[in-house]
Amino acid sequence: MVKLIQLEKGILKMDMNKRVRTRFAPSPTGYMHIGNLRTALYAYLIAKKYDGDFLLRIEDTDQERYVEGAVDVIYDTLKIAGLKWDEGPDIGGPVGPYVQSQRMGMFKGYAEQLVKSGHAYYCFCDKERLDEVRKIQEASRIAPMYDRHCRDLSPEEVQEKLDAGVPYVIRQKMPLTGTTTFHDEIYGDITVENSTLDDQILIKTDGMPTYNFANVVDDHLMGITHVVRGNEYLSSTPKYNLLYEAFGWDIPVYVHCSPVMKDQTHKLSKRNGDASFQDLMEKGYLPEAVINFIALLGWAPTGEQEIYTVDELKQAFEISGISKSPAIFDPVKLRAINAAYIRNLSAEEFKNHALPYIRQTVKSETADLDLLCHVLQPRTELFTDIPEQVDFIDAVPEYDVSMYQHKKMKTTPETAKEALEKVLPVLENIDEWTVDSIHGEVFKLIGELGVKNGWMLWPLRTALSGKQFTPGGGIELCVIVGKEETINRVKNAISKLTPA
Repeated sequence: MVKLIQLEKGILKMDMNKRVRTRFAPSPTGYMHIGNLRTALYAYLIAKKYDGDFLLRIEDTDQERYVEGAVDVIYDTLKIAGLKWDEGPDIGGPVGPYVQSQRMGMFKGYAEQLVKSGHAYYCFCDKERLDEVRKIQEASRIAPMYDRHCRDLSPEEVQEKLDAGVPYVIRQKMPLTGTTTFHDEIYGDITVENSTLDDQILIKTDGMPTYNFANVVDDHLMGITHVVRGNEYLSSTPKYNLLYEAFGWDIPVYVHCSPVMKDQTHKLSKRNGDASFQDLMEKGYLPEAVINFIALLGWAPTGEQEIYTVDELKQAFEISGISKSPAIFDPVKLRAINAAYIRNLSAEEFKNHALPYIRQTVKSETADLDLLCHVLQPRTELFTDIPEQVDFIDAVPEYDVSMYQHKKMKTTPETAKEALEKVLPVLENIDEWTVDSIHGEVFKLIGELGVKNGWMLWPLRTALSGKQFTPGGGIELCVIVGKEETINRVKNAISKLTPA
């Protein structure tokens, strides 16, 4: 077992007593948003950097927010992202069950243990009384907090109410004076006045634990050494630490991450149309590229490298590189990273990814799809861009002859007609229909005519595609659409350019 002892921010030393264990503990409330996936990724990387364990725990006790099928979304997302868990609901492990609703029987006993040790108490206040207290506090502009009405009931009074069956909750007994300090790897030491801490509920009237209490007990029982979560939990952490101390348990290493923002003032939100991981997959992003991008949302590597495999991230990731500042989701950078991953695919891998998108608009059985993929790969940032790029292959779309007007190429509809009439017989007489042979003959003609390359090639590309932008030049397009189709399209273009 390996334990990491904190020396200074982000620097860890091995102690051979305790193994590094992290967890991802999502609630099954719908889609997997980017901030959640980043939490899972950082927890995974911390565990794997030190050859530790990454656990998946489903926290499904909030049945009002439970979404049918959301657990499968969690499984599928982590699998697609390449974040393989070592213990979890589907594969088991030594500290299961790993679904919180299946662990409910144990929590009340732990709360009663705190009551006996003086760190918690029974509270019999009903909803009407609590609402009245809150109204008075709000009217007095006092921060809403339980007024500790039941905190000092005598043992006899408590027993009398328990015997009478009066409904109760169990509350944590916060210290009333002094301060509580905890250390976070990103924010450093944080101290709070104990007088500001509410006597939070640990066990509800139905006997079920609150999220905060179940979280602490589960993390301890599962041996979690590092807790990675959003910084919205910073305010709850002093309460967590007081629970750990009350039980005499080791306090984990805390890593609270700033949120992922849409811009400087707005958080990412599905309600506002911001993409979830599933949305990004449907838009044609590679999962490896998305994970690489998410890793950089709030974490800065020590060097200049930005493109990482998951294995490389395991080695490079350091907690000290995580920023306090919110991370801005930059779709332009995501596209750039995705493009880099696409360029690094083998030809076969690219074709396997691209073919379903090509087939959305290309039904031809004679088009040279291997060459098409070859010219597409360096020009593709996102697979969903492909259908529109190749929609001319089956048939040339309608276009205006003004498209032949190109200032840089020094072409006009008139010069385009001349160029196509010159190149047509050359194309017709080529027997070996390859890029090299067509290139040789066409450039031979360009040399004989003494014209610029663009004077000939721009009209040829326009005639074959009817588009200003194509994934390849005119010569590649000849091979992609085939000789017969090339000749027909050039003839049709000449006819289109001939005045009526």
